[in-house]
Order: sequence, then C-alpha cells, then structure tokens
Amino acid sequence: MSVQVVSAAAAAKVPEVELKDLSPSEAESQLGLSTAAVGAMAPAADGGEALVSPDGTVTEAPRTVKKQIQFADQKQEFNKRPTKIGRRSLSRSISQSSTDSYSSAASYTDSSDDETSPRDKQQKNSKGSSDFCVKNIKQAEFGRREIEIAEQEMPALMALRKRAQGEKPLAGAKIVGCTHITAQTAVLMETLGALGAQCRWAACNIYSTLNEVAAALAESGFPVFAWKGESEDDFWWCIDRCVNVEGWQPNMILDDGGDLTHWIYKKYPNMFKKIKGIVEESVTGVHRLYQLSKAGKLCVPAMNVNDSVTKQKFDNLYCCRESILDGLKRTTDMMFGGKQVVVCGYGEVGKGCCAALKAMGSIVYVTEIDPICALQACMDGFRLVKLNEVIRQVDIVITCTGNKNVVTREHLDRMKNSCIVCNMGHSNTEIDVASLRTPELTWERVRSQVDHVIWPDGKRIVLLAEGRLLNLSCSTVPTFVLSITATTQALALIELYNAPEGRYKQDVYLLPKKMDEYVASLHLPTFDAHLTELTDEQAKYLGLNKNGPFKPNYYRY
Repeated sequence: MSVQVVSAAAAAKVPEVELKDLSPSEAESQLGLSTAAVGAMAPAADGGEALVSPDGTVTEAPRTVKKQIQFADQKQEFNKRPTKIGRRSLSRSISQSSTDSYSSAASYTDSSDDETSPRDKQQKNSKGSSDFCVKNIKQAEFGRREIEIAEQEMPALMALRKRAQGEKPLAGAKIVGCTHITAQTAVLMETLGALGAQCRWAACNIYSTLNEVAAALAESGFPVFAWKGESEDDFWWCIDRCVNVEGWQPNMILDDGGDLTHWIYKKYPNMFKKIKGIVEESVTGVHRLYQLSKAGKLCVPAMNVNDSVTKQKFDNLYCCRESILDGLKRTTDMMFGGKQVVVCGYGEVGKGCCAALKAMGSIVYVTEIDPICALQACMDGFRLVKLNEVIRQVDIVITCTGNKNVVTREHLDRMKNSCIVCNMGHSNTEIDVASLRTPELTWERVRSQVDHVIWPDGKRIVLLAEGRLLNLSCSTVPTFVLSITATTQALALIELYNAPEGRYKQDVYLLPKKMDEYVASLHLPTFDAHLTELTDEQAKYLGLNKNGPFKPNYYRY
C-alpha cells in the first residue's frame, strides 16, 4: 500500500487543528372528591385544608391531601439522611479551591466517590488480576453497558473486528496507548485485542476518563491506569505504569497529544528505539513529531492521523459542531440566543463551533492568523476581529487553535463580569490558567468542572474544565463520528505493524487516500447510502481506477 511521506519542511504547513400533579379526574378517583370540590380548596381554621362545595358548605379535606403536599416534612427527612463518613459536604465542596484535586472538589457528584486515591487502593478483578488502577472496579457492570451502547454506533469498527479477527493482523503487537478513555475508546481497544494485539492504556486528559468504562476494561483484563480527576503527578504515574513493566516491551504507540511518546522518548530511550510505529491523532502531538523529525531525533516511523481526511473533516468538524453546545449547556445551563461569542481559530474545530453557535442565534466573532481560514470565516458570515477588540463585550470565549497563550492574563483581566471561558483544543495551553492562581484572585468551585475566578472588585469569570478540552471533559461526543477516527487509528496501526522493512523511513507520514476512502465506505451502510459506480468509459475519461482512489492527494475536500 503506497503512502504519502510528509517531509519535515511540510511541518509548518500542518493545518490547525469533563409531586405528580393530579388532574381533577385523577383526584376524584384517588381521593373520592368531586371535580368541583378539587377546584375549590381553601385553608381550614386549624391550618389544614378545607373543601368548599357548590352549595357553599365548608368541610375539612381528607388528611391524604395534606400528606401529599407536606414539603416541610420531606425537607427535614432529606436533611436527616446520613452522609458518608470521610466525604466533604456539599457546601465545603463548592467553596473548595480548584487547586485541590478534581475528585475531592467534586466528590458530591458521585455516590461512589471517596477521598482515597486509586493509587492507595488494593483492587482485583474477578480473575484475580491487579494489573490496573481505576477508581472503582465495582463499577465494571455499568461500564460494560455503556460499551455495548457505543458498539451500536460504531459500525465500521465492529465490521473490521468481524472481518479481520480470523487472520489476526495484529498478532504479536504490543500497543501502549494514551487517549481519552471513553466507551468509544473501549470499543477500539477491544477491537485491537480481537485482532491479536496486547494493549496497555493510560488517559491523555485528567478529566475525560469515564470511571465505569475504565473499570469495565480492567475487569475484561486490559491493564488500564486512569480515573477522572487525576492530579498532574497521577497523570505521569499512570503513563509510567503502562510503559515500565518488567518483561513487556511495547512495539507500537497510539497517542493523543504526544505525552506518551514524549515520556518514552525522554525516559526510556532504548525502549523508544525498538518501537515499530507511532500513530498520533492530535494537532499537538503531530506538531511534536514534526519537531523531532526536523531535529533528526525521530527514529521511529509515525502516522499522522490528525491530518487524514477522515479525522479532519469528520471528527474535528462534525464532532465539535454537536459537542460544543452539549458541553456549554451541561456546565452553565446557558441560553445561546443573542449571546456574543468569540471563537479563536477557524480550522475544522473552529468551523464546527461557529456553525453550531450561529444556528442557535449567537452573535459570533472569529480570530485567525491564516488569511485563507480568515477569508472562509468572512464568507461564512462571521466578523473577523482581533481578540483585544471584542474582549470587553463578549459573553463567551472559546479557543480552538492548538497554540499557547491565546487568551492571556491581560485578556482575562479585561473580560466582562460572568464571561464564560473554555477551550476546544487538545491541550490546556491555550488559556493562561496558571496566571489566575495568584493570591489576589479567589477560586470558587461551582459544580463539577466549573469554577468562578473572582477578582478583588467582585468581577468573576466562569472557567470550564480549568482550560482543558471542554467536550470530552464536561460532556460526551457523538459516538458515530468517533467510530470514523477509531477505525482510521486501527487501520493505521495495522498498516505500520505489517509494513515490510524499508517501506517507512524515520519520518512522519499521512494515511493513503485509499485508506481514507475505505473508512468512509464502511460507515455508509448506516445511512442506507448507495454509491454510484463509474462505467469503464467514465473511468477512462477521468483517468481513474473504478475502485478508487477518486481524488489526488492534494485535493482538499
């Protein structure tokens, strides 16, 4: 299978990439009252309820009515309920500084949470294995149900699993992965296992792990080291536990953000030299790979999945178009109509965010450094501005650049009261959150993944997910779109692992066009879609093979 090589010089051209109401008839049947009596209730002299009949006679209502509306007693009963020993109270959790670990600051949101770090727990799955570290292995059954739901929306992965599990194209592959650990990732991991691979996994984001899914994977025998709300130290500890295992040498890397690749390269250089291939799916991670390649330090072939058509045009665009609204709604309960929003970056992620917000009636501004993307924004009906020009008036700031310090402390100081600040890029570098951790500013935890940062004069901003990826940290993402990306990742792993010696040099490669088309074709049956086939005459006229690829590598879609 031929593959397009991307030279280090092309690195600079890489695109940008957490009381039933009763009706009168029901009341009549349940309480033995006439419809007229239900409609005319008046207070009785003793504080109870009275009924006024049509002839004016006042009688005391049955005590069952009073019991149904006894809110005060119900509230007292609620307050008497015992709380779990060792758990922070709701009031303390809300006021707790978010410099604490996520799990302690938001422990009131999950009845299964406690303050014991998973690293301090002794857990085993039903087979007696303890080669994992998750929040609570007892949640495995719930995670399994979520995985089964995801399988219904990931047709290509399931088809790939069915077609290739007999020949086991990944037999002997030892894959170490660092991605978002969600139900969709679980389907990918179990597909890789069905194709013959051994997998060890950590999370690429401290907030995006679904604890119950991680538990289900651990129960199934996958060494998973991840939980929602890891500290920075936990994050690197989990990655190291995946990699540093006696008698286990990984030969493939599946990364999202480049942290795993960076860790192995820096800490285990001898292990890194034995890696057969790297598959990377984020703009941040790809940028790191191109830096290594340019410096002549990349001694491993790498596949740039992020810039494949199936990632850029589907995951980045359609996934963000739907999940940006979900993330904002779940965290802030806001209404979008009439809100002024600035979206920093008009790559595929920015395009998706802008389209969704515009459709909801928001007034959307765009910032851009690339004149081509900027012109696209203008022709899509968005006002192109510099951030400084609108920072005082906007209600929401969303970063989608993959860059660093896009929103600085100066911008944060000038924002209006209650401005919402969030990031849709992979890394947490776009918003200068570190500059907000100073003595003069007060952090107040409002709810899970939502902080008020309060200035001395009382002004506050609403910071979501502490500047990390909004949709996967604060909500969910469309499974079907992730099926496209996950299938692309699986095929890239198969291609690199089975490639004959010499096909891939120590460089960064793009996926073959034929592979992109194959991934897309696997998803078409879901829509009962029927492709048109070229006639021999038409294929000859266009100079194409009837089976593709149908576009040249430079085609932009």
